[in-house]
Amino acid sequence: MKIGILGAGRVGTAVARQAVRAGHTVRIATGKPASEIKLLTEVIVPGATAVDRDQLRGSDLIVVAVPLHKYRSIDASVLQGHVVIDTMNYWAPVDGVMEEFEGGRSTSEVIAEFLGDVRAVKTLNHIGYGDIEVDSHPAGAPNRRALAVAGDDAQAKAVVSAFVDSLGYDAVDAGPLSAGKTFENGTEIFNGRHTAEQVRALLDTCQKVLAEV
Repeated sequence: MKIGILGAGRVGTAVARQAVRAGHTVRIATGKPASEIKLLTEVIVPGATAVDRDQLRGSDLIVVAVPLHKYRSIDASVLQGHVVIDTMNYWAPVDGVMEEFEGGRSTSEVIAEFLGDVRAVKTLNHIGYGDIEVDSHPAGAPNRRALAVAGDDAQAKAVVSAFVDSLGYDAVDAGPLSAGKTFENGTEIFNGRHTAEQVRALLDTCQKVLAEV
């Protein structure tokens, strides 16, 4: 697949390296011109290409990996019509209190509304950047780590699930984008390593709790 990465921080570069290993074509962009991140990309993510943001257009999916408190600085125009993975997490002690994330909606619902015409999918948020390359295992490996995947577009979730699998993780369908709340910061899924079976059980428990609230 042609993978676009928006953000060259620790999460973005870890996902990019793993995607290169999986055989994907990887392009990385930030808010800076490609010329300013070219050397960084060559050193930290060998095999990936630094590009200007506009060149992310046409990607099979785009991974958004920027600090959540900077989400309003994202040029949403380059994401329109694309499958977009939201990896961001809200943590008030770091991001500051942001009222839009203090309500009942999942963070990804807020992000998707801001981005506009995108096919948003939440995943890769409940694995540390240092674990992305370490915890991966081939499909079928015993106790393979699983990642939850939430989104309103079934086809987009299928594309993202295939990508997650290629990175070395089982993808577990968590339901609609609103279900992203079940694996956000502070949840049991977020705070641990789990197999697909364990993630499904935890999702069921979380959904029951949310239904009672």
